[in-house]
Amino acid sequence: MKERVAKFSIGEVVRHKVFPFRGVIFDVDPEFANTDEWWNSIPPEVRPDKDQPFYHLLAENDENEYVAYVSEQNLVNDESGIPLRNQQVYQIFDQAPSGQLKPKMSFAH
Repeated sequence: MKERVAKFSIGEVVRHKVFPFRGVIFDVDPEFANTDEWWNSIPPEVRPDKDQPFYHLLAENDENEYVAYVSEQNLVNDESGIPLRNQQVYQIFDQAPSGQLKPKMSFAH
């Protein structure tokens, strides 16, 4: 079995390379772990490989807050420093003085 090392970690703020949203990572799957229906709903020309880490994000765009499931190849670090609006972020994470988001002990596993 191939060992996978995730590029990003829980609490990191990232943004999507193609679509205009960003969010904080709250869980990581070492490889694709969603439904085939979800997979097939992605247009083939932008469908990522399944054999890579996928991240669960508390995401937001200009209009909405939501949960997103994104492949590693489509994420980059968000360097904007702009606070996230999604209130779920602050139910799950504490913000350190450095600005880094750390899981609250009640949510850590």
